[in-house]
Amino acid sequence: MPELQNRQFIELEKPIKELYDQIEQVKASSEKTKTDVSNLVATLEKKIVETKRQLTSHLTPWQKVQLSRHPDRPYTLKYINKMTTNFIELHGDRNVKDDKAMIGGFADLDGETVMIIGQQKGINTKMRQIRNFGMANPEGYRKALRLMKLAEKFNKPIITLIDTPGAYPGLEAEERGQGEAIARNIFEMMRLKVPVICVIIGEGASGGALGIGVGDRVYMLENTWYTVISPESCSSILWRSWDKKETAAEQLRLTPEDMIGFGLVDGKITEPLGGAHWDYDEAAENLKKFLIPVIKELKKIPADKRCEQRIEKFNKMGFWNEIK
Repeated sequence: MPELQNRQFIELEKPIKELYDQIEQVKASSEKTKTDVSNLVATLEKKIVETKRQLTSHLTPWQKVQLSRHPDRPYTLKYINKMTTNFIELHGDRNVKDDKAMIGGFADLDGETVMIIGQQKGINTKMRQIRNFGMANPEGYRKALRLMKLAEKFNKPIITLIDTPGAYPGLEAEERGQGEAIARNIFEMMRLKVPVICVIIGEGASGGALGIGVGDRVYMLENTWYTVISPESCSSILWRSWDKKETAAEQLRLTPEDMIGFGLVDGKITEPLGGAHWDYDEAAENLKKFLIPVIKELKKIPADKRCEQRIEKFNKMGFWNEIK
């Protein structure tokens, strides 16, 4: 995780920041007075842990949205680097260009070769522009599909890490077939003969998330969201203002608990206390420990049966009435 001096705090974390500031003041004072403040620092550190627990024990949907967008939150490459070895990134869709918002390649996950694909947001202003803020163009989704087909060819499991505010909505993206690219991915992912596991690690918005979100198992990290539209966009459409974004977040039912209740995802993965941005190693280890047994379970199922179960799983989603 970032060093204390580089760490960023969102509105929700102000009480934590105040405690860290107190520790810094106490340490600075002790250097001048040459006094032992270890007990006081230890007390404040315990209070930080308790404050994290209190702040995150009853989060509102909007607060979960805020945590999912935390500037220090680990992105796809961070998880890949922390939980895998020998990652070989593969580039390009063999048609237009290499979309930097979508990354993927083979990696070793605890002795198992897997294909990992995911959206990548930038860690600073320059990289955010290069990565297009995690919003992939059509060539990004076509690159993802190319890599999935490559994994299928070599019979390797696929893991997708979803973190996007949505597919890029620009004119050039529409001209190159954004809708078709996402629809093609959904269609092809349904029929892949290898295990497919999808994990929402941050924002899971709209077709941008669904374009790499069809799998045998779909999971969400604890402080993430998954829905058809962002709360801000929903608020602007319904109320002609972003001021109702918190109400929109409530009504969209976008939290992991809501998604599990609707049967749209299969489970929730625990994050470190306070959120994944507080401990990258623990966040990656939690995800790794969760994925390994799921991969082993899915590999035991014959490919044709696994494919049938995946199609049936998504066909059952939603609510409808049949009129005789």
